[in-house]
Amino acid sequence: MTSNHKNFLFTSESVGEGHPDKVCDRISDAIVDLFLKEDPHSRVAVETLATTNRIVIAGEIRGPASITPHEMEEAARQAVREIGYAQKGFHWQWADVQIYVHAQSSDIAMGVDANHEADKDEGAGDQGIMFGYAVNETPSLMPAPLHYAHNILRFMSEDRHAGKLPLLGQDAKSQITLEYVDGKPVRAARIVVSTQHDESVEQDQIREMVRPYVLKALPENWMCDEEFFYVNPTGRFVIGGPDGDTGLTGRKIIVDTYGGAAPHGGGAFSGKDPTKVDRSAAYMARYMAKNVVAAGIADRCTIQLAYAIGVSEPLAVYATTHGTGHVDDTNLVDVLRQCVKLTPRAIREHLGLNRPIYKKTSSFGHFGRDPEDDGHFSWEKLDLVAELKRHYNL
Repeated sequence: MTSNHKNFLFTSESVGEGHPDKVCDRISDAIVDLFLKEDPHSRVAVETLATTNRIVIAGEIRGPASITPHEMEEAARQAVREIGYAQKGFHWQWADVQIYVHAQSSDIAMGVDANHEADKDEGAGDQGIMFGYAVNETPSLMPAPLHYAHNILRFMSEDRHAGKLPLLGQDAKSQITLEYVDGKPVRAARIVVSTQHDESVEQDQIREMVRPYVLKALPENWMCDEEFFYVNPTGRFVIGGPDGDTGLTGRKIIVDTYGGAAPHGGGAFSGKDPTKVDRSAAYMARYMAKNVVAAGIADRCTIQLAYAIGVSEPLAVYATTHGTGHVDDTNLVDVLRQCVKLTPRAIREHLGLNRPIYKKTSSFGHFGRDPEDDGHFSWEKLDLVAELKRHYNL
């Protein structure tokens, strides 16, 4: 985030796993995992639409012919079942699932595939720009407003799955406005939580159900004034999920990344295999930025990568430490490029991305996660820190 002043308010939102767009992200990533589990070199680009008792899956795939449309349908149903949707307007078992998937374009494949006879490395799956960001506001090196907004919904989700919140539904959103003093977050100024609920429960009850999760998510004494704590401000949220609002893959790209605190290149993640640099290069950019901040080189770091379809090396690499760094930003780019290779293949190999690890990324953000979580979030590792410190004698 940028501000001309050291004292300001900044807001980020999160959405829960049952939000209609997140339902679609989960289904699309379930399809990616289905193919990568069978063949780590599968090419997948799948979009999902969900509405009242209907799921539509469309896209391009090059992978094992043994995976049938029926198996894709079952993967979609299982993804919805895991979220917990089993109600009249959207039911994992009874929703109509339509599959419109065809082969990947041969024109795209020709540009992306490696050609060892011509000594051609694998090219990027598309053109585009990708950003990575890290800041020392939280232990996860994520922007504080998004970090806490995610945690509210994550804690609620854990207890809902454990049967401790039977009156609250799957669909939920949170939003936190933090007050910054001298450029550092000091307290919550405004908090909004909206959660789907059973028709029998009163709004005052919901407010008290939600409060402990907000307090658990925030640092001590950070709670906002009571008048600025908004829970279900419309007064009713019984109809939710795809039954209440149509969902689409890739519509929560700011929630998925840095909550608006850093630039975004515009590309979504879910539904894409890691040859698509929209996904893999954004993961690598976060990995580099996080290690820079964790090494004590800067308090904040933004990395930008740019690619052209069919070209293996990035067209450009940019880094800025926003005036908080102890080294020259241009030199930092050179050092990072010595530490890691940035071709699509090298990124996938370095981070181990050709694995069925993506369904878990579809909720509560792709960044700021635990890298020890069964190896799902390898781009959150800090294994470049020692090398960066040695280079700069830190």
